[in-house]
Amino acid sequence: MYDLAIIGAGWAGYNAALRAKESNLKVALIEKAFIGGVCLNSGCIPAKSLIQSARVLNLVKKSSDFGIESLEPHLNFLKVQQRKNKIVEGLRSGMQFMLRGVDFFNAEAKIISSQEIDLNGKIIKTKFILLATGSAPQELEQLKFDGKKIISSSDILSSDEIPSSLLIIGGGAIGCEFAGLFASLGTKVVILEKRSSLLPGVDSEIARKIENILRRKGIGISTNADLLSVNLKDFSRVLVCVGRSVKISIPGLEKIKVEVDNGRVIVDEYLKTSLDNVYAAGDCTAQVMLAHFAAYQGRLAVDNMFNKDGPKSSDSLNVPSCIYTDPEVAFVGLSEEAALEKNIDININKFDFLGLGMARVIGETQGLLKIISDKNTGSILGASIMGPKATEIIGILTLALSSKLNLKQLRSAIFAHPTLSESISEALR
Repeated sequence: MYDLAIIGAGWAGYNAALRAKESNLKVALIEKAFIGGVCLNSGCIPAKSLIQSARVLNLVKKSSDFGIESLEPHLNFLKVQQRKNKIVEGLRSGMQFMLRGVDFFNAEAKIISSQEIDLNGKIIKTKFILLATGSAPQELEQLKFDGKKIISSSDILSSDEIPSSLLIIGGGAIGCEFAGLFASLGTKVVILEKRSSLLPGVDSEIARKIENILRRKGIGISTNADLLSVNLKDFSRVLVCVGRSVKISIPGLEKIKVEVDNGRVIVDEYLKTSLDNVYAAGDCTAQVMLAHFAAYQGRLAVDNMFNKDGPKSSDSLNVPSCIYTDPEVAFVGLSEEAALEKNIDININKFDFLGLGMARVIGETQGLLKIISDKNTGSILGASIMGPKATEIIGILTLALSSKLNLKQLRSAIFAHPTLSESISEALR
């Protein structure tokens, strides 16, 4: 009998398997597709690989700004995709290597009971089950994916050609990332967003700046818009980026009466379902649908199953979010608007990257860092960044927030000069 059977080998399931392995537990990891889930195979990693190629192209185009005269660069999209595939395959092999000691089953799981799973005819028994089945791109009723004209974020990553024109439905993080990427590759891009601004949930000042930057890149942006405002025939591809949906479809799950609501698995603060020996982690819980939060939940679920010291609750307050536009955007904790909605008397420390030495050195001065704190206590409540390497800098502020540091403590830290992270100390002067 296994101590733990994990259904789904994405970021939640994989990290749960590693944590269980570290604890010398007997583990079965079950995945019907590829190890690594959406993030590795058709999401985060492939997208960021293409974005990096676009950044290199843009850097070559402005090389004369650095005193380097070069010929006009030529983009070989086939090689761009080959590089992406090589990265994915290498990481997948590395994950497989790390799972030595874990029984990996490339099969579809069918639940027989809360302690029995059928794997294509092979019955395994287990003390605990972890559901980690992830999510998928959300469709619109009037725009069903066909993989050709109407495509998802997964579809566009495997495309073998650059679309001549692209309509992006949804101006959230994914939509803005793809807009910047394909505009850099020469595609005519238009974003259609039904809300009043791009990047809902992002600090409004930073969201406005990103919208202006995207417009200057030649991207058409229509907010407060609906599908009737454009003619789909004017575009070679229509990319639907309206979020992700959870439709957990494990045969037999209904038999053991795990509570599911509108497709998502219902869990308590300790990630336990309605059954004592069945837990869930990652996107299938529809909480914070980010790979790093899924990894955290996967590890926490295992700890809560087998930790004799008592369970720990899942913390979704200090989860950083990263958006790989150019420039990047990252944030953690409360934004200015969220803090004001809570009627907190706040202090705002800001710094513009235009005054940052390293930003000028690398030729990327479009940036802003904001730190939100409680005016009365000095406690750090949140931070938002737009600028080069914002997705790396946010790690420092996430650590400060989760460690409950106050402004005085963070201000006393010495940041190396010249660096981009120095923007934190500059903001706090």
